[in-house]
Amino acid sequence: MKLGEALTLRSQLQVKFQQLRERLKASALVQEGEAPPEDPDVLLAELESVADELEELIARINKTNLATSLRDGMTLTEALARRDHLAWLQGALHQVAETASVVQARYGKAELRMLRTVDVAKLRQRADGLAKERRTLDARIQEVNWLTELVA
Repeated sequence: MKLGEALTLRSQLQVKFQQLRERLKASALVQEGEAPPEDPDVLLAELESVADELEELIARINKTNLATSLRDGMTLTEALARRDHLAWLQGALHQVAETASVVQARYGKAELRMLRTVDVAKLRQRADGLAKERRTLDARIQEVNWLTELVA
């Protein structure tokens, strides 16, 4: 199985786990004399089975990420951390630029005047550069995901 397939499977199993949890919650408590919509014991067994499958799959994905490198020598684990870093920083800079861009309407001289303390254009330019770097890195990660076999 390719790493990309394993990542897709992980996502599907996470959704299935959430759905099972919600179904189990709906069947965990009923009014006296009523039957639960589904057998909670069956749902609990399936929930635990999916959790076990997820644990094994996530461990294999993590091992693969540590053992696999991009062309520049960066491991997938390092590349994923870098991609997250770029996303956090880009998001923060974008939010600050948006906050500083708000036009403050003043209706009288007695109202306080708000002043920008940052260069909005520079922040946006830096955020755009980070977004481009993140997109490029993400494309490299995706390429490796679909070429790499999952570690056993």
